[in-house]
Amino acid sequence: MLSNTEMFWSIAIAVLIAGTLAYLLWKQRKEAKENEAPSANKTMPVATKQLQLQAYERLILLTDRIAIPNLITRVNQPGLSSREMQSLLTQSIRQEFEHNITQQIYVTPEAWDAVKNLKEQNLLIVNQVASFLPENATGLDLNKSLLELTGQNPKVSLHNVVSEALSFEAKKLMK
Repeated sequence: MLSNTEMFWSIAIAVLIAGTLAYLLWKQRKEAKENEAPSANKTMPVATKQLQLQAYERLILLTDRIAIPNLITRVNQPGLSSREMQSLLTQSIRQEFEHNITQQIYVTPEAWDAVKNLKEQNLLIVNQVASFLPENATGLDLNKSLLELTGQNPKVSLHNVVSEALSFEAKKLMK
């Protein structure tokens, strides 16, 4: 039979061994969990991240294409009336937006709202400027007025702000 001292040391050693084994098991499981689920960006499949980056890229291209000076350069047709040019500009903005509407599933709601706001703002600017022109104004008159407005007052357009916001969001994904 074991003495009290021997029994104490036997229990102490058994508890020490059991504690050490429990600690090692806990540590191993913790490391396995950390390797399985690091940060949200790191756990995202590469293919998903690539789709998101492509969506931001397309939306930056969209914002550039519907920026009023770029839009005028691209769709300008000589000989149109102001109303015809207004229709062509607004139709082009809507088509560009609709062509990229599916990108919203890959970007943050804030990024998508910024793109929608830019579209709405540009439609409003084109329609407002056109409404102040005389009935016999030409498409060239409308284009000049739009370019003067955006050239004199760069803050009129959200284009740069939206592009920077989209770029910022894309860069966060790349970290």
